[in-house]
Amino acid sequence: MRPALRQKIIAVCEQKIEKKGEGVGLSFYAFFANKNDDAELLMEAATWWIQTHQLDHFEKAVNIKQMVERMC
Repeated sequence: MRPALRQKIIAVCEQKIEKKGEGVGLSFYAFFANKNDDAELLMEAATWWIQTHQLDHFEKAVNIKQMVERMC
């Protein structure tokens, strides 16, 4: 996973946790605008989420953040 995507995922997770608490769930779509302006990056996130880790559609933001931080 490219560094820019890792940073984006961590930042979005931190924002969601701060606003809604540690129980908040999200999907990989949370890291992108409603407009698909970077299909390659979206597919990279989807592949990591669905194929590599076989995660459910919604996962706890704290778990996603921890997984991505361990990659660094």
